[in-house]
Amino acid sequence: MVVRLLWIPVGAGGHVVRHTSRWWERLAAARAHRAARPLVHGVLEVVVDGSPWVLEMAPAWGGTRAVDRGVVRTGPVGLAVLGRSRWFRYEVRRWRDGVLPDREWALGDPVVVSRDDTTARAVLRHVDEVPALTWGRAVGTTGDMWNSNSLVSWLLVVSGVPTAELRPPGGARAPGWDAGLAVADRSARPVRRTARASTVRAIAPRAR
Repeated sequence: MVVRLLWIPVGAGGHVVRHTSRWWERLAAARAHRAARPLVHGVLEVVVDGSPWVLEMAPAWGGTRAVDRGVVRTGPVGLAVLGRSRWFRYEVRRWRDGVLPDREWALGDPVVVSRDDTTARAVLRHVDEVPALTWGRAVGTTGDMWNSNSLVSWLLVVSGVPTAELRPPGGARAPGWDAGLAVADRSARPVRRTARASTVRAIAPRAR
């Protein structure tokens, strides 16, 4: 059992996305008064009972529609109304024996984030619960946008995987990572409050 995180350069193996994302990062860097940095997106690989799974968020228009990519959820890109078109919709995939065509461009070796069986199964299970927020829209007060990196960080947090030390190598930047952390934290708060309330109710009768 293993959960691995791969960091892949945005637009690897292509031309249009690589160039547009580069200009987008330059603009974002200028607004933030910092130096531009290489952009990466994260992908999770999970192996359970000998079966490999690829967990990712990607445009719905990519690939062959006849192939079962294990799509468990879709969401809009840019604006909610645009999600009516396949060209402005993304897929959240839990793809058994999935294919990563840009895997060869991954930065360094995959990062093993867990070898625990319970954790690996939790990561797979929580894919069904990821919120279908609008790709590219800022989340709350974070100023960070929801995207494929948000899916990865959200899944790790809700599955109990520590994320404090998980950062892209070589000074690269993963837009959306903090958005996923924020949404996961916001989702977990009611659970923690409920857990504390349940504990109080369970102890109170014995105290009397």
